[in-house]
Amino acid sequence: MSSYDVAVIGSGPGGYVAAIRCAQLGMKTAIIEKYDTLGGTCLNVGCIPSKALLDSSHHYEDAIKHFEEHGIEVGDVKFNLEKMINRKQGVVDMTTKGIVFLMDKNKIDVYHGVGAFKDATHIDITPAEGDVQTIEAKNTIIATGSKPSSLPFITIDKERIITSTEALKLPEVPKHMIVIGGGVIGLELGQVYKRLGAEVTVVEYMDRIIPTMDGAQSKEMLKVFKKQKMKFALSHGVTAVERNGDEVIVKATDKKGNDVEFKGDYCLVSVGRRAYTDGLNLEAVGISTDDRGRVEVNEHLQTNVSNIYAIGDVIQGAMLAHKAEEEGVFVAETMAGQKPHIDYNLIPGVVYTWPEVASVGKTEEQLKESGISYKSGQFPMRALGRSRASGDIDGFVKILADKTTDEVLGVHMVGARVADLIAEGVTAMEFRASAEDISRMSHSHPTYAEAVKEAALAATEDRALHI
Repeated sequence: MSSYDVAVIGSGPGGYVAAIRCAQLGMKTAIIEKYDTLGGTCLNVGCIPSKALLDSSHHYEDAIKHFEEHGIEVGDVKFNLEKMINRKQGVVDMTTKGIVFLMDKNKIDVYHGVGAFKDATHIDITPAEGDVQTIEAKNTIIATGSKPSSLPFITIDKERIITSTEALKLPEVPKHMIVIGGGVIGLELGQVYKRLGAEVTVVEYMDRIIPTMDGAQSKEMLKVFKKQKMKFALSHGVTAVERNGDEVIVKATDKKGNDVEFKGDYCLVSVGRRAYTDGLNLEAVGISTDDRGRVEVNEHLQTNVSNIYAIGDVIQGAMLAHKAEEEGVFVAETMAGQKPHIDYNLIPGVVYTWPEVASVGKTEEQLKESGISYKSGQFPMRALGRSRASGDIDGFVKILADKTTDEVLGVHMVGARVADLIAEGVTAMEFRASAEDISRMSHSHPTYAEAVKEAALAATEDRALHI
């Protein structure tokens, strides 16, 4: 029987990063993955493939809608969906092979099969074919991630009524895609197929899209998406989803209590994700889960069994790859006797539509609810020379700062490349910068980043220079 200092169950961003950090710290490490490829949901059927399709569809949309205004004449532009899907898969394959390389480089043993606890220090690994083998591990990190959620009355057939996994490899562009859920996944994949010619209707239970982000972002993106001809049914509670041949009928109740129907040829169910613990045999070691099926952990990300930890989507908190990565490093360093920390308030959130949406810290709604006195500075992207030069004039940067101390409490952005730009807000807040600190930093001209300086000026003394 092989023995290890650490066994990691799950090879997504949290799991493989945890394994690498454990190996760097001198621990003999194994990683157990249920599927044939490493990388988990994010690399195989999540973050990476969806961004590949977003980029491909964005290039196509630019060609048919925006090239001419730049003086580029290309004639009859067509897309090849099969090639797009194949390119996406090529990106996925290259990325997952990179994880294999990293495992080899760090001398991490990889096991393919379902990992299940035999007891607190032994794990049975059941491969798709072959015999069960057992390994011994002084410590174990559960990093099994999440799966798409559904509603109890919906039957996902993976053909016409689909999740994000199937939406990444459709055989055709839908005529009318009905998206249940106006969060990150629904909006990103909805925009992909809208660009390729589908009619897209988003049905959302809440009264706004991306409801966990700042209200100003929700309002701006609703305006942008409507301009892009996407349709929205907000404050609609879905009551039934039925398939009749190639037609899907979604029934819902609006905010006035009226029954309404939406008919399309595909329905994407994107109502969130759920923690995935199937097959782990948690009962064998007495690990407890909460009412949503998430593994319960303490401030050290330790379960109630002291040598077993859990990270990422399988525990509470935002279901984000980079949050899982931070937790993976945190646990590895904790086991090595170090004193790491994670500030969950400073984990940024991003929507990779175009324009992009990015946030860190408190929203205006949260500050109001907490009774915190604050000031707000906002600057429109259209006022920037760089935005006008590229034609990306939608969006803004908004900075929220403490009314008394001027410390930055939240940064919220909509615009071109804000997924990258939000790192400036994270850095500033990590070092507890004031809005004035940011306003006195030199920002390259012309750049989208100038909007951050201008928003900080607006928050500091209401003296933005370019509006």
